[in-house]
Amino acid sequence: MPRRAFPSFASAMLPALLLAVLLLAACGDAGPPPEPPLPPGALEAVREAPGVQREKLARAVDALFSREDIGETRALLVLHKGEVAAERYGEGYGPETRFLGWSMSKTVTAVMMGALVAEGRLRLDDSPPIPAWQRAGDPRGEITLRQLLQMRSGLRHEEKAEPVYDSPEVRMLFLDGRDDMAAWAEAQPLEHEAGAVFAYSTPTGVILADIAARVLAPHGGADARQRAVAEFFASRVSGPLGAPSFTPEYDAAGTMTGGSMIWANARDWAKFGEMLRHKGSVKGAQLVPRAWIEFMLRPNPRAPDYGAMVWLNRDSETDRDVLFADEGPADAFAAVGHLGQYVIVSPSQGLTIVRLGKTDQEQREALVDALAEIAALYPGR
Repeated sequence: MPRRAFPSFASAMLPALLLAVLLLAACGDAGPPPEPPLPPGALEAVREAPGVQREKLARAVDALFSREDIGETRALLVLHKGEVAAERYGEGYGPETRFLGWSMSKTVTAVMMGALVAEGRLRLDDSPPIPAWQRAGDPRGEITLRQLLQMRSGLRHEEKAEPVYDSPEVRMLFLDGRDDMAAWAEAQPLEHEAGAVFAYSTPTGVILADIAARVLAPHGGADARQRAVAEFFASRVSGPLGAPSFTPEYDAAGTMTGGSMIWANARDWAKFGEMLRHKGSVKGAQLVPRAWIEFMLRPNPRAPDYGAMVWLNRDSETDRDVLFADEGPADAFAAVGHLGQYVIVSPSQGLTIVRLGKTDQEQREALVDALAEIAALYPGR
């Protein structure tokens, strides 16, 4: 009787192996697994034609509100070529909410100073009209307006010093300097030769606002100083900008808290960014001269990533990378404030991004990465 032939192990497994190969090939052809569906409302925050793929922008915007590692985003606006591409608010906030700009206020103050220079009331390379600095033999008389704007005055203003209650910006804003912030800031001695060292400083923003008040109300008391600066700010900055929500705070001496305490809603912060993107122009009219904005955006001699009250998207000579120089265009810049306030402008992309919220310092890198992802969606021209 002939022996019955039994299949070998290899031949028995062949169909299964072929099936596995086919399945793997099919998976390879399909690419990565599909992304999860967008959360409810995420797509509605993005306009129909945002300039890039709508769903991708919606996901990048949603990440700002859903990721737990970047703190709390309360408002986000993306403008592309002057048109709103995306607008979204956190719970309890909306288009009318005024947000404190913190150090973004410095950039606004710099624009106000540009208006005074344009009118011939101040000169960039002159010593500003601060009487205490003009006494014979006082080395602070060598400080120029340009050096103040570029954060290289040399004054003893260490930002974020430890302990926090002894940090100059905290003492000036909330402790022994709060009633006359400018007097406190201007009384500090020189720590470095004027112009020699970059040192970021919130008190410098108050000194600039005090200079404005001295020019606009040279013999006035606190009320006259505040009124004169408020009227000038409205007529030369917020009025022409079409941004009525801009609201500066003032101290008891009538000095605008120009380093940190200017409020505005998200849409008006975006208008401010658009004005900077257009080199000072608003609907064809110059709010400040084009040359002034170009000065603000020019790297200063002591910090390649800082202009004049503006952060530049360039590598820092320290470890303070504020933007995304390795990822974004070289012409991008930003007004940046405490706790993660950002007005990012990228002229070559026609892009303005406003982010307002609360992000602690240890979360800042993740926040910047998330903002960089939005910017990276848009091509340069």
